[in-house]
Amino acid sequence: MKIVDLKWCELNPKAKVKFKIALRESSKNSSILLKIETDEGICGYGEASPFEPVTGDMIGGVDVFLTNIKPLLVGQDPLNIERIHRIMDRFIVNNTPAKAAVDFAIYDIIGKKAGLPVYRLLGGNSNQVNSDMTVGIDKPEEMAKLAKKYVDEGFKILKIKIGINPEEDLEAIAKIREAVGDDISLRLDANQGYSKKQAINVMKKMEKYNVDEIEQPLPYWDFAGMKFVKDHITQEVMMDESVHSPVDALRAVKEEATDIVNIKLMKAGGLFKALQINAICEAAGIKCMVGCMSETRIGIAAGAALTAAKKNIEYADLDSYRMVEEIPFVKGGFTQDGGIITLSEKPGLGLEIDY
Repeated sequence: MKIVDLKWCELNPKAKVKFKIALRESSKNSSILLKIETDEGICGYGEASPFEPVTGDMIGGVDVFLTNIKPLLVGQDPLNIERIHRIMDRFIVNNTPAKAAVDFAIYDIIGKKAGLPVYRLLGGNSNQVNSDMTVGIDKPEEMAKLAKKYVDEGFKILKIKIGINPEEDLEAIAKIREAVGDDISLRLDANQGYSKKQAINVMKKMEKYNVDEIEQPLPYWDFAGMKFVKDHITQEVMMDESVHSPVDALRAVKEEATDIVNIKLMKAGGLFKALQINAICEAAGIKCMVGCMSETRIGIAAGAALTAAKKNIEYADLDSYRMVEEIPFVKGGFTQDGGIITLSEKPGLGLEIDY
């Protein structure tokens, strides 16, 4: 089997909800849809969804990457996934969202060739994922109202964005807990917004609201600070922006800087290296979560496949596609009932894309 062509287009789904985090308010949701064609008539689909403050990439950069990598990939056997990644990594460092798009499309092709859904190809631990739903930063009463709406829709786990104003964060969590009751799991994400003292003080005050963990309270580079916070609070600490690569995961393990690692495929460059991150964490006894940037159904299908495949990936934050209007010509991959995502049994990512 040989790759014969790469085609891509920009997707700009309309946002359904206002979404603000400590890093910035997101007003535009753009991604690149990639199609890789082979000489056997099997096509694979992928998606690149860069987020500048985290991945350091922009949509225009994805287009440049794909234009330049295309002649290097045409003629390659897509079944040789490691070789494909070596070609991309030797061509250019970073550019992980663009590499993720290629990676997804390659795994989609491999699954279709093998007659297996990708979640089974990667391990097949389960065909279901329990995802949270995220509440962005807003006025505390508005956050509580949205949290209640999501619970009424069937979600049992909520991720709450915090990290701009500690007092307002505490007020928001108090109102949310009151609105949703005691049986809903609350996870916090500060997106690098706190100092060490702020993080510890806030989390001690959060104990009465029974929150499960705090994600990335400190700047991405502060591994020592993350360990300090982890050692001084009762809740679990999760690294997100600190861990992009297997090398980052190994550092987090060595420095005992985290309890959980959030694997995002846009940071990792796709499923191939995400599997390596999970393996490192699993060997160290660290659980993982698979999260998302602003992916549509395409990227979420890949993230859900990875989460379902691996027992060590116990948590999922795969909600971005629900925050935008769905792309009319992209269907399938999975179904969702409340927080429960059920993977398609169709080969590959199970997507139906008219492109």
